[in-house]
Amino acid sequence: MSHQLSRRQILHLATATAAGLGLTACGGSGSGGTGGADDGADGDSGKITVWSWTTAAEALRGVVPSFERDNPGITVDVQDLGNPAIWDKITVGLASGGKGLADVMHIGVDYLPGYMEKFPQGLADLSKLGADRHKDAFVNGLWPTVIGKDRAVHALPWEVNPLGLFYRHDYFEKADVDPASIASWDDLIAAGPKIRAATGAQLLGLDKPGTTQDMDFFQNLMQLQGAFYFDAEGKVTLASDEAVQALTVIKRLNDAGLLADTAGQGTWKRLVGQGKLATVPYPAWAIEYLATKFPAQSGKWRVIQPPAAVPGGGRSAIVNSTFLTVSATSKRRKAAWRFVEYALTKPAEINRMFASGGVFPALKGAYADPKFSAPHPFYGGQKVLRSFVDSLESGAGATNFTGDYSRALKLASDAQSQVLIKGADPAEALKAAAKQLAQQTGRQQAA
Repeated sequence: MSHQLSRRQILHLATATAAGLGLTACGGSGSGGTGGADDGADGDSGKITVWSWTTAAEALRGVVPSFERDNPGITVDVQDLGNPAIWDKITVGLASGGKGLADVMHIGVDYLPGYMEKFPQGLADLSKLGADRHKDAFVNGLWPTVIGKDRAVHALPWEVNPLGLFYRHDYFEKADVDPASIASWDDLIAAGPKIRAATGAQLLGLDKPGTTQDMDFFQNLMQLQGAFYFDAEGKVTLASDEAVQALTVIKRLNDAGLLADTAGQGTWKRLVGQGKLATVPYPAWAIEYLATKFPAQSGKWRVIQPPAAVPGGGRSAIVNSTFLTVSATSKRRKAAWRFVEYALTKPAEINRMFASGGVFPALKGAYADPKFSAPHPFYGGQKVLRSFVDSLESGAGATNFTGDYSRALKLASDAQSQVLIKGADPAEALKAAAKQLAQQTGRQQAA
């Protein structure tokens, strides 16, 4: 929801800042011998601190009363550090050997792999505390992210954001386009001119000059093909066939006049409010965002699974996710773990947080709650939450963001802008970007 939207909007800035503070400066050497696990202790009582941000922090506070009641001797202080300030605080703390870190930290998938890669001693080994028994409790595609090079678990999944395609039901009806016929982006691109002719709306919006480096759509098209900027081994895949296909889809949308330019603060929101965009390829957090920000459009929106990037391809992707970790230097690792486990593995608690903070749960047991099968009035009574749960159940692969995500994001954004503004060839633009990414990071390019 709102906390998630803010995170996505300012991610590029936060990532660049964090890289400058720690990730890049530390190279591959890790946190070294100062600090780390040896400085922590497995205390199981006392006061623990938790770092999170905005509505997620508020949601965690809702768990505290029942946790403290069921775990006498442990008190919890949930602190809202804000976003992106939290990333600077965590990065600086890890880079200094774990000094000053909270006992429990809320970390996004765009940071977690990089932290484990650059600071292998920074996050507590939760396998020693029993985390492995929860492996099958979470949706597919998240568990690989919590495993470090030591094969131990260093986090538990909290939030997952499956991708969906929100569309203007009234526009599709007016254009006589059956949403059930949209199985791939080829189908949607073919229907786009009919929708535009009937309603005047373009299919979707994108920041063409790359002023915000918002590459979610490009990334989503790769994720639908099981690909990303890096493969599971950390090799560069920015010039892969899947990446070229993703950018080619975007170029076709632009060439057909179906892509609105959303550069400039507030442009996307203004266009949606004016009814000038027919679809929004966004993840689950957008369910309540659209309903809250555009109440006058109640009843006009619906959701379908995202179209496949290639005909016959997969239609499930996890856009992003967040996790709770325990600092290795915490003096109360057992107490911190008990809070993490309590908050994230109990359906009642996870759904309490979902209700108050809008954090879509990664815990499969949460989906038995009736709210996940309830009709939503803004979407004409459609059971929109069930649509996203069904998407998760069809399977999605893990995404390896690595510690060099910010560099990949910048280069990919530049390549996309070259294609959209200057008419560059997608394959050539990505080939040059991948070469630069490999040079800047010292990573190999995948074959």
